[in-house]
Amino acid sequence: MAIDKAGHRAGILLAIAAVLATTVGSRSEAYDGLVEKKVFSMPAYSTVGGETIKNVQIGWESYGQLNEAKDNAILITHFFSGTSHAAGRYRADDARPGYWDAIIGADKPIDTDRFFVLSSDTLVNLNVHAPMVTTTGPASIDPTTGEPYGLDFPIVGIRDFVNVQKALLESLGIDRLHAVVGASMGALQAIEWGAGYPDMVDRVVAVIGGAEADAFLIGWLNLWAAPIRLDPNWNGGDYYDGPAPTAGLTEALKLVTLQARAWPWAVDTFGRTWAVEDRNPAASFDNYYEVEAWLTAAASARAAVSDANHFLYLVKANQTFIANGGPTLADGLRGMTMPVLLLPAVGDLIFFPELATAPMAEMLEAQGTAVTVADVDGPLGHLNGIAFTGAHGDLIRRFLTE
Repeated sequence: MAIDKAGHRAGILLAIAAVLATTVGSRSEAYDGLVEKKVFSMPAYSTVGGETIKNVQIGWESYGQLNEAKDNAILITHFFSGTSHAAGRYRADDARPGYWDAIIGADKPIDTDRFFVLSSDTLVNLNVHAPMVTTTGPASIDPTTGEPYGLDFPIVGIRDFVNVQKALLESLGIDRLHAVVGASMGALQAIEWGAGYPDMVDRVVAVIGGAEADAFLIGWLNLWAAPIRLDPNWNGGDYYDGPAPTAGLTEALKLVTLQARAWPWAVDTFGRTWAVEDRNPAASFDNYYEVEAWLTAAASARAAVSDANHFLYLVKANQTFIANGGPTLADGLRGMTMPVLLLPAVGDLIFFPELATAPMAEMLEAQGTAVTVADVDGPLGHLNGIAFTGAHGDLIRRFLTE
């Protein structure tokens, strides 16, 4: 049963790269110039829940120049497993640019010749062990004890992510945003900016996200977290002096990885091929299909720079989200009077458009908010919103400039 695993994967990656390179205006090279990763520090931050976190640090980066009036800033907010690295390269020999390099840069839809674009790592960022990520969370040292916080770290939510971003902006003298643009969990943050601080935000672009976590999503997030909590090494979150719950984290990330894609991707990339040519999955529990092996490899690589407790805190932040604290969705959205662009993804298995986009759009329109909705198509389901957003490059450009 001969297979060409490298060919399958390379074909999909090349197809995605081709779309990213050809769908957004006249220039497709990476953001001009190397990107500098910076660190923003706060002596203390008071959470929405009333707890105090000392010595807060988050990483951030920017593209373009802040004008004299400081009114040309666009904030990019990142997804669940993302970081601040939205565009450009840290080094000339970096294998890949930031995840939205196709739409951020000179003469691109988010035009860095016109706008000052910035993005920050969230609190409890998943990639806490990655060299270019700075975040404060359960794996950080509690200055009171000198030990990692573990589950003593306060529970934080999307509004806390936004509030720390707001403090970063204030440190730069920015008191108004031309727009907030984010995908997935980043869309939640963009909506929270518009709902919670409407006097600071002129436009909101929410890609593959919603204004609340519906019951189905809450349930799925519970399943994402389950493998970690079932790993004996998790030890109730107290594992920093012993073996980490890497197995549970890897299985959790496999769930995220598969659900963030869609069946056309799986079928077209792998079919029913075996992971090893002469090892029939029907013959042994130790033999796998190629899709199984790929998921394990991808999740293992992600787990190497991630932290299990950070994963659980992100799950909680997403589960508890409702715009501006609700208590109902209509209440939470009431302050959003600025124009809103919603870009749901075809085949999304995380934020189903009929559950996430449609109710939000209807409520915003009912209160007189200008709403534009356009579907992002492609073979990747939820991840269409990252890989193929450039297909709506002209729409994004017009929305940001009109």
